[in-house]
Amino acid sequence: MAQSSPPPFDPSSPPFIEGFVPTPLHREGFRDKFLRKSRENPLVPIGCLSTAGALTYGLICFQKGNTRQSQLMMRARILAQGFTIAALMVGVVSTALKAQK
Repeated sequence: MAQSSPPPFDPSSPPFIEGFVPTPLHREGFRDKFLRKSRENPLVPIGCLSTAGALTYGLICFQKGNTRQSQLMMRARILAQGFTIAALMVGVVSTALKAQK
């Protein structure tokens, strides 16, 4: 009972996988991908910018000695980070729901 060996792998042609339709290779640059992702979920870049802004202004206030304003900005930074994480989670859930449809 001799078993035949599998056919050799041919790197010039992709393997056939039933039910899989390959898409053509498309090299997407950083800028194009950033713009596409920003259009899909615009709240994430807004949250990132607000986090960076609160952090920067808080550090400037701290350097100038305005500790009360610095503390308020650090609290605002925490809120902005929470908003950004929530926006990321909403984006993940919405993407998962789109994939199911």
